[in-house]
Amino acid sequence: MRKLLAAPAGAAATAALAAGCSAGTDPGQRFDDGGAGDIACMQHQAAAPGPRYTEPGRRRSGEVLSLLRYYTANGAKPYCDRAAPTDADRRWARLYVDVGADRPR
Repeated sequence: MRKLLAAPAGAAATAALAAGCSAGTDPGQRFDDGGAGDIACMQHQAAAPGPRYTEPGRRRSGEVLSLLRYYTANGAKPYCDRAAPTDADRRWARLYVDVGADRPR
C-alpha cells in the first residue's frame, strides 16, 4: 500500500516543481505606451519584447492590444529625441506587424 501512495505523491511534487520553475521565468518588460494618451512624439523602448509578447502562449490580449493601439495612433510620429529607432524599437515595430497589424506604407 505504501508504494502505491508514494508514486502519486512523488508525481504531484514533480509537477508542482516543474510548474513553479516555468512560472518563475521572467516574461520580460511590458510595452511602454506612454500612458496611452495623446502624444506629440514617441519615446524609445527601454528593452526589446520578451516572452510576454513573443511566445503566443504567454501573450495577454490587453497587453497586445495596448501595443497595437499605440503604433496605430503614433507609429508615424518621430521620436522625441529625433534619433532613429533603436534595435529595441525596431523589434517592437516588427512585433506590431507579426501580431496582425498592417505594414506601414
